Amino acid sequence: MFDFLEGYDVLGAFWVTVKLTVFSAVGSLVWGTLLAAMRVSPVPMMRGFGTAYVHIVRNIPLTVIIVFTSLGLADIFGMTMGAANNFELQGFRLAVLGLIAYTAAFVCEAIRSGINTVPLGQAEAARAIGLGFSQTLTLVVLPQAFRAVIGPLTNVLIALTKNTTVAAAISVPEAAFLMKGMIENEAQTLAIGAVFAFGFVVLTLPTGLLLGWLGKRLAVKR
Repeated sequence: MFDFLEGYDVLGAFWVTVKLTVFSAVGSLVWGTLLAAMRVSPVPMMRGFGTAYVHIVRNIPLTVIIVFTSLGLADIFGMTMGAANNFELQGFRLAVLGLIAYTAAFVCEAIRSGINTVPLGQAEAARAIGLGFSQTLTLVVLPQAFRAVIGPLTNVLIALTKNTTVAAAISVPEAAFLMKGMIENEAQTLAIGAVFAFGFVVLTLPTGLLLGWLGKRLAVKR
């Protein structure tokens, strides 16, 4: 029944998808947190940069960003990401960079919504005992904000997992790229689609259930 899978490294393709997701998720969390800090910063220039970045990037299609990382950064500006002689690794790293740039805008807004749930009195109390903005943010506000937005961040992570398929546009050998090749070579279009759809369900469903449970356990009681 699944003879059409012979000769194709389906598990390897999904492993590339997993690596794209993990590296992009970590980078997006770091960059998105910094953007959220900028958006609530008392410094007008930082607030302006964070706001402009989020509004601009969220309204650019992910495909455009991914293609730009390949055609723009690599071909025009010569950015090889430390893999000048390995085009597959270079494409992978450029795809991660594009996914981070795009997803961080959504992470930023999720974290900023969590920051807004922290009572203003706590920040005022922190300032009253001599803590600066960065100390108040990192020691008082962000720990509570992260606990409040595990659910929204889970949705962003699931969306990121599915968005990794756009990396096929620059020939990164992930699941969608392999699926495209199999559909072109085989006559089992529905079966191939079902296999890859099931693969993405296996990746995203347990993640959503686990992080949903974790979000309920760590939710801040007010």
